[in-house]
Amino acid sequence: MSPEVLKPPVVDTAAATPGRAQTRARAARRHKLLVNAARVVVLVAVLGLWEALSRAEVIDPFNFSMPSKIWDQIHTWVTHGTALGSLGEQIWYTLYEALLGWVIGVVGGVLLGIALGRIRLLAEIFGPYIKVLNSIPRIVLAPIFLIWFGLGPSSKVASAVVLVFFPVFFNAFQGAREVDRNLVANARVLGASDRRVTLQVVVPSATSWIFTSLHVSFGFALIGAIVGEYIGATKGIGLLVAQSQNTFNAAGVYAAMVILAVVALVAEGLLTFAERRIFRWKPTGSDS
Repeated sequence: MSPEVLKPPVVDTAAATPGRAQTRARAARRHKLLVNAARVVVLVAVLGLWEALSRAEVIDPFNFSMPSKIWDQIHTWVTHGTALGSLGEQIWYTLYEALLGWVIGVVGGVLLGIALGRIRLLAEIFGPYIKVLNSIPRIVLAPIFLIWFGLGPSSKVASAVVLVFFPVFFNAFQGAREVDRNLVANARVLGASDRRVTLQVVVPSATSWIFTSLHVSFGFALIGAIVGEYIGATKGIGLLVAQSQNTFNAAGVYAAMVILAVVALVAEGLLTFAERRIFRWKPTGSDS
């Protein structure tokens, strides 16, 4: 028997792999289209049922309003402004308070979380105090901040900070504690100082933990700003909610909630985009 007969069959993997990848890409596009279509159907069904039940007075249209009235309220605010000024000004005022509180809370939570995660003595000293502060219902601090800082944006920023700080702190703390000890040991063998280990090993390893908290914490920042404005403010979406409630304008309350939901979704999209850009090296799915 000649040696050629014993050779295994040659498989053209170069031709097979692209076809497989194209099939997966088409399947992923179809799945994404199906999910988006299902979301639209669910939203239209809920809004349509709500509108129908309100018009038939199965549910009280005065208390529950209806989607068409909510849309009319948003259109009125966009075209004619609100009693407090233009709608854009109210959105920016609330967004400014939430963003500033979010940035301060994130920076403080990350720095303190990594510091306590790296230095055991600090964790032992300050750990009980942080647990006590975390156990306090932070929403009830909003009236105290209003007394301290007045009706201006400072009281709303403070409310946003206390809501953002703790989830970011605990994620940064846990991320610093979960760093691969072998990486730290190898860095030390190569002569890295504590500062270099923290900046070049611990912080990058904890980044995914920190980004997980960022998605949730911006929503908390919005809540802090809105609650502060609801209790007492000169402008903002929270004050629109309070005024709508005081005048029994259910459509105005829901319209403000819709606007806040849009702002939160846009912020979530921006955070997701930033996370994907930073973690481009991470696999997005299984290859099997």
